[in-house]
Amino acid sequence: MVHSQAALGILPAGTANVLAMELGLGSRLDRAIPRLASCVERRIAVGRLCSAQGSRHFLAMGGAGLDAKIVYDLNPSLKARAGKLAYWLGGFGHITQSVENFDVIVDGKAQRCGFALASRVRNYGGDLEIARGASLLRPEFELVLFEGTNPLRYLLYMATVGLKAVQRMPGVHTIHTPRVELKGGGHLQIDGEYAGRLPACFEIVPDAVTLLMPPAYG
Repeated sequence: MVHSQAALGILPAGTANVLAMELGLGSRLDRAIPRLASCVERRIAVGRLCSAQGSRHFLAMGGAGLDAKIVYDLNPSLKARAGKLAYWLGGFGHITQSVENFDVIVDGKAQRCGFALASRVRNYGGDLEIARGASLLRPEFELVLFEGTNPLRYLLYMATVGLKAVQRMPGVHTIHTPRVELKGGGHLQIDGEYAGRLPACFEIVPDAVTLLMPPAYG
């Protein structure tokens, strides 16, 4: 639908329903349908992943490093049975493994980290907020970078996500940018689906999609 004039409506029928939750449509289909009827058309940017595996667009977020490794290792049958819980179980399965680091480059400046989230939305996983300043209405990512190789450090990061204080943590950096390069080793995910390996880049595609959004979204 990128660069078409057709309007895209979002209904919650997935695992975490990140975009439906972000828009305030909720996670229940019976309640989201009447809410969708009152939405208005707004033109938004989308993200694009470019890598050796090709080019793919995404609406909500792109991730590199630890969260993408969890997606890569996730058992599909467990995901079907347990839903969002499967991601948490997968994350705890990495508690004894050192987190692979890679380089994130923005405007020629490199930052070493183990998890990078290039987000267009505040919502992460359906009920958490990592990129609290992100918005679908701005042509940029909120890029949140997490330093470190110790997996216990990432448990602490996620605990502070639940407290809505992660961006004040030492070792966490936030940047607003339309483009980010990723170099080194590691895995990639876009909108919660596995998307290959580094090197890669995430970039904004402006004025790309017409999305049905509640009038109050902003």
